[in-house]
Amino acid sequence: MNKILGKTYFSERVVKLEVEAPLIAKARRPGNFVIVRVGERGERVPLTIAGADTRRGSITLVVQVVGASSRKLCALEVGDHVTDLVGPLGKPTRVERVGTVLACGGGVGIAPLLPIAGAFKEAGNRVVSVIAARTREFIILEEEIRACSDEVIVMTDDGSYGNKGVITTGMEAVIVRERVELAVTIGPAIMMKFAAALTRRHAIPTIASLNALMVDGTGMCGACRVTVGGKTRFTCVDGPEFDAHEVDFDEMLARLDGLRDEERNKDITSV
Repeated sequence: MNKILGKTYFSERVVKLEVEAPLIAKARRPGNFVIVRVGERGERVPLTIAGADTRRGSITLVVQVVGASSRKLCALEVGDHVTDLVGPLGKPTRVERVGTVLACGGGVGIAPLLPIAGAFKEAGNRVVSVIAARTREFIILEEEIRACSDEVIVMTDDGSYGNKGVITTGMEAVIVRERVELAVTIGPAIMMKFAAALTRRHAIPTIASLNALMVDGTGMCGACRVTVGGKTRFTCVDGPEFDAHEVDFDEMLARLDGLRDEERNKDITSV
């Protein structure tokens, strides 16, 4: 069992948890995720690792309440324990020095973007981050993103903070003014679809970290299958990162929409 060492509310439905996990903290890499279970009969909830502290032997997870299982997880307090924590899982981000990296995160997707942006910055790249949400309330980890970026552009749908508009508006403002060698996009599937469409028009290689449905996290169940480049891939073992220009986002969105009601009731996915 893994103890909750810290808890912070970003909003009523979004919580940051610091969880004791010394071995995962040492082994994790940007892009990795874990699977968490609360209760002996709890469901598996996959969550991307937002950070790690090897000195404290802990990892940071950002959780948005979607259904029963994520609600139970967010209800845990400091000193409580999660029943199971497995990881690090998935293939880590391939980080290299390329030039200017456009790091784009929407909503809780800003959390997994943080270690990736930091890794690209540490590798010697210029990092321009664009973070977006519906309203100011849902802009998270802004100070941390600023600490590992050369520039940060904040977008809100309603204009309550930063610039008014969707994430692609901020992305395009950067693309038209300077050369971008690589883009990384993490967030809702519909956001990543339009981000990929924009960078495709400008011939910018783009990585998307997918939040497809997961159950076992080992590739055996096939629940997280996605079509990439016309071939079936599994997010948990082949990803979670893929070439955004090859992902069939329409298929992914159809599958997510088809199980939306079940997700709310049973929480079989994460965001």
